[in-house]
Amino acid sequence: MATRKPAPPAYVCTECGWTTAKWVGRCAECQQWGTVQEQGAQTGILSRITPLAPTAAKAARPITQITTEDAPRRTSGVGEFDRVLGGGIVPGAAILLSGEPGVGKSTLLLEVAAQAARSGRRVLYASAEESPAQVRLRAERTGALHDELYLASETDLATILGHIDEVAPQLVIVDSVQTVSSSLIDGAAGQPSQVREVAATLIRVAKDRGLPVILVGHVTKDGTVAGPRVLEHLVDVVCHFEGDRQTSLRFIRALKNRFGPTDEVGCFEMTGAGISEVPDPSGLFLSQGETEPGTCVAISLEGRRALPVEVQALTINTTAPNPRRVVHGLDSSRVAMVLAILERRAGIKTSTLDVYVSTVGGVRFTEPAADLAIAIAVAGSIQQISVPRTVAAVGELSLAGEIRPVTQSAQRRSEASRLGYEQVVDDRSKTLRAALNDVRSRNTTRRREADIPPF
Repeated sequence: MATRKPAPPAYVCTECGWTTAKWVGRCAECQQWGTVQEQGAQTGILSRITPLAPTAAKAARPITQITTEDAPRRTSGVGEFDRVLGGGIVPGAAILLSGEPGVGKSTLLLEVAAQAARSGRRVLYASAEESPAQVRLRAERTGALHDELYLASETDLATILGHIDEVAPQLVIVDSVQTVSSSLIDGAAGQPSQVREVAATLIRVAKDRGLPVILVGHVTKDGTVAGPRVLEHLVDVVCHFEGDRQTSLRFIRALKNRFGPTDEVGCFEMTGAGISEVPDPSGLFLSQGETEPGTCVAISLEGRRALPVEVQALTINTTAPNPRRVVHGLDSSRVAMVLAILERRAGIKTSTLDVYVSTVGGVRFTEPAADLAIAIAVAGSIQQISVPRTVAAVGELSLAGEIRPVTQSAQRRSEASRLGYEQVVDDRSKTLRAALNDVRSRNTTRRREADIPPF
């Protein structure tokens, strides 16, 4: 007896392609909500498509005959933002700026809009989250008022397109893409189908008119861009604006850039008058007082920027069976590993001490290049040895106590020399014990030389 063939899956996830025989609200593969849709018939599609001859302007040409004269970069007026974009905004580019709530995305883009308006370009700022009066108040506080900056508070996609036709801007900012909806698509604003339709329509307008469009995107709890993953594929540039709410420092990074590198980082500072650029943030992560035992400067690499970061350590004797390990701004697992290497390979006992390790300025320094600076800071705190301000440390520690080289070591040493550091302790010292002795040979102590125990 012949068996009946199973029916083909009737529903498919638009994000990952997972299929199922019945509709479900959440994809079992990628765990996204609202992405499972009924699969349309696949037969006869190609037969109904009639090939069309391309126009002369859109005809395929050899790539060697295509020039970039029609797509010159235009500066946004904010140097740190241009650095991340690769030199400026390309006409027709679609830029997605994401970040946590309250980090300053709207403030940054309002400054970009104001600078573009001052340069003679008309800008349309479509705010779907704030009223015009609220945006005007922020513009007055940050000094972003200009006659060429047009403001509209609208959540309907068709109306925003009407504003674009009426204003004829040279730059469009939509804040945010998750709050705009189209009447042609079912569902509330923020649903994957709505976000996909809104983004695709705005990007199509940008490409057809050579009009750069900047979209603000919300993020989820884990920091990724909210909405369908296809949103990040559609746009040309994906930037992430980040920063600690306890500090005024902000960083903008490019996660995707079709027109430039993705290893640049822009640095900003939030002030009472808005947001300001920090072209040289080298002094933000260093303490200003005299050197104390338990401090060491490391050279961090943020994109292509080498920044000095001061690592501070404090150790206290304890009788508790489980000593405390408090870490801020560093990777706690790497700090625990460095403490074990210090005790085993350098003979510095840490298992009976409460250890507190932190960075200055609220910066996060999680790369392996911080290992050597952590070890020197902890050793200096235990043995009351002050590291001179002319000494910096860069290196990754292996479990055998060896110092391994890190990426862009030549650039780190060059930046350290520019900032006045006379000695950089790195993998040239070979081992952790040798590096500690190199630091001890140059330190100035608060006690007599005879009272200082050797490393």
